[in-house]
Amino acid sequence: MIRLCGIKKTYQSPDGTPVEALSGIDLNIDDGEIFGIIGLSGAGKSTLLRTINRLEEPSAGKVFIDGRDITSLPPGELRMARRKIGMIFQHFNLLASRDVAGNIAFPLELEHWKPRAIRERIDELLDFVELSDKAHAYPSQLSGGQKQRVAIARALANNPHVLLSDEATSALDPKTTKSILSLLASINRRIGLTIIVITHEMNVIREICQRVAILESGRIVEQGAVKDIFLNPKSRTAREFLTKLPRTGYDVNADLPREPGKPVALLTFDGDAAASPLISRTVRETGADINILAGAIDNLYVSRVGNLTVQLEGTPEIIAAALSKIRDSHVKVDVIWNG
Repeated sequence: MIRLCGIKKTYQSPDGTPVEALSGIDLNIDDGEIFGIIGLSGAGKSTLLRTINRLEEPSAGKVFIDGRDITSLPPGELRMARRKIGMIFQHFNLLASRDVAGNIAFPLELEHWKPRAIRERIDELLDFVELSDKAHAYPSQLSGGQKQRVAIARALANNPHVLLSDEATSALDPKTTKSILSLLASINRRIGLTIIVITHEMNVIREICQRVAILESGRIVEQGAVKDIFLNPKSRTAREFLTKLPRTGYDVNADLPREPGKPVALLTFDGDAAASPLISRTVRETGADINILAGAIDNLYVSRVGNLTVQLEGTPEIIAAALSKIRDSHVKVDVIWNG
């Protein structure tokens, strides 16, 4: 487990004024999960990530990895601890003068692996990231996605327990982003690697993460299971990110039909309810007329969630029966107009 306790980071501005980049961050990340940290530019995401391996020294607080206080380690022990914390970056950070095999070999050479063991590990990792035919290509000959795959292979070279991903897909096109996220998910499943993903794109959170923390001005304003954030965002930042996704769900600012005796309800659901013929079954069993005004289903990494905005018509008794039927199907019902 990774545990951050009261992490603060303060910088000095050019005029000497202290600037607080992180303000008392408390966070627990479970072994083997893919955890997302999302926020707008300047929220403190990368600073927070870099405190985990002490590329940034926190001004206060502690970081524990597997019960060990990383923040108290002297330089020699910190170097040893960092061997088990891999990191990938937005701009790949490959060595232009080395070919793919040489880039992957670099951290192994620093650890004095024997040449034969290095060659075997390179072959294993190139197969793992599906670049076996690129061992002798140079970074300038690779696409952005291929460069990131090399960077991932290099980060995995020393068999880390944790992988830190700092905006690793921000420089990639959507198709390539999806393939890199798929690779990270595969790594997580196959070797149980804990992955922490920093991003400013909610689509990345949707595709790969199990839980997420939302950062705003150096503070965590919301955290929890991704499906809970999608179904019921509580913070302004979470709602802002969700509105940027290509969705067709209910917009709180949209005009709704407001007809007497025809209530409008927002239905939110997850898991099996997202795939069930709920509306048609409710119409058939209660006799209510249900008009779908808007809707969306999101396929998350570990679940499906969705919402529907519907207008109901019928006698008060029929409408009440329909809403009761929907609630009995483990769907949250919010009547947003009941004039």
